[in-house]
Amino acid sequence: MRIALSQLTTGPDPDKNLRLIEEWARRAADAEARIVVFPEAAMACFGTPLAPLAEPLAGPWADGVRQIARATRLVVVAGMFTPAPGGRVTNTLLATGDGVEAAYDKIHLYDAFGYRESDTVAAGSGTTVIDVDGVRLGLATCYDIRFPELFRAHADAGAVATLLAASWGAGPGKLDQWELLVRARALDATVWLAAVDQADPGAEPGPAPTGIGHSRIVGPDGTVRHTLGAEPGLLVADLDIDEVAAVRQKTSVLANRRPELWR
Repeated sequence: MRIALSQLTTGPDPDKNLRLIEEWARRAADAEARIVVFPEAAMACFGTPLAPLAEPLAGPWADGVRQIARATRLVVVAGMFTPAPGGRVTNTLLATGDGVEAAYDKIHLYDAFGYRESDTVAAGSGTTVIDVDGVRLGLATCYDIRFPELFRAHADAGAVATLLAASWGAGPGKLDQWELLVRARALDATVWLAAVDQADPGAEPGPAPTGIGHSRIVGPDGTVRHTLGAEPGLLVADLDIDEVAAVRQKTSVLANRRPELWR
């Protein structure tokens, strides 16, 4: 399965960001990708008042993503914000195109490193796995990468890959943590891990997470197969789906679990 990771930098204007998504989706289609994954907060960057911008999944911004998916014949995965009770929003991944219509609401909120996502964002409560051409793929968002149980839940649901969209906060040691965590989650769930981050905007980091780039694809054995630098770029790669079964037969971490001991 050929997938594309679109490492871009979004701003506060959803309409401008939608045009950016269209541009990069067409590049992915020209590269004959089947799926293109955009970062978390592709609708509008963090640091923007999110509640006034949030739209339902049936709203015009999501419909714009659907139109792009139809025009390019791709499955498009992109981060957006949907309304939630109490004036908050939900940090949502929309997956749409060619028979796929699903959404994932970010479960683990980024209340860390001096930032409190939960002040403005309501947490999701369930996992999401999509089927593309008979291949099952889990969806995850940014801070989720620190919680291995989500990725193992994807594997238990039949997923052979997880698509992770991020707007990773910059700071000392954060690149090392990003690289380590993406590899670890691939290895301990024995899935392909396709992790796309916002590109580094080049400004001095503030309290809101922006991005550091370094999107990457990691194999089910934890080895890095493809990576980008900090700047905007498109990563296109073919995933060998059969490799997952071979790795799981050799590295039986899923089969050897003892979950009854931790309940």
